[in-house]
Amino acid sequence: MRLSPIAPNELSAQQISLYEDMKSGATAKYNVFQTMRHDGAMLGPWNAWLHDPEIGSSMWALSKTMTKASRLPDNVRQIAILVVGIHFRAGYEIYAHEAVAVARHGMSAERLSALKSAVRPSDFSPEEAVGYEVAHALARGGVLPEVTYRSALTTFGQAALNELIYLIGYYCMLSVTLNGFDVPVPATDTSAS
Repeated sequence: MRLSPIAPNELSAQQISLYEDMKSGATAKYNVFQTMRHDGAMLGPWNAWLHDPEIGSSMWALSKTMTKASRLPDNVRQIAILVVGIHFRAGYEIYAHEAVAVARHGMSAERLSALKSAVRPSDFSPEEAVGYEVAHALARGGVLPEVTYRSALTTFGQAALNELIYLIGYYCMLSVTLNGFDVPVPATDTSAS
C-alpha cells in the first residue's frame, strides 16, 4: 500500500467534505465488502482520492454519475467490471465486485472461476455474453470490432451501450489507480463497515 489510509481525525478541511460524501455513498451502496477501516478511514479507491481531493472529488463525481446511469442491467455491469478488474489484476476491484456479483446476483463459483481464467462462462444469458464480449474486447485494447459493437447495439440499445463503454473505461481507470497505488484487498476485519 503506497498511500496510508487517513483516519477521520487526520483529515484536512478540504478532505473532510469529500470524505463525508464518499463515506455516505460508499457505505450506502456497498455493504457486502469492506470500504472502511475500523477507525473510519476509507479503503480502496476512496482512500487514494482523499489523498488528492482536487482530483479525487472529480473522480468521486464520475463514480456517482456512473452509479446513477442505470440503463444497463446490473448483472451485465458486474460482469463487465469483473472482466476489466481481472484483466488488470486489480485485487481490490476483483474482491469488491466478486462480492457484489455473488450477493446481488448469486454468481456461482464456476462462473467466477471461468471469468478469472479469462473464459466466457457457458451458462451466460445472451445479454451477459454480449456484455462479456464488449468488456473483453475493450480491455485488450484497440477498436471494438464492428460485429461486437452491432451485437451490443441490438442487444442493449444505444443509451445502454454508451453506458457499457463508459463503464468499461471508468473501471480501466479505476484498475490503474488501484494498481498504481498498490491498494490491497482488506484483511478480514469484523469490526469494519
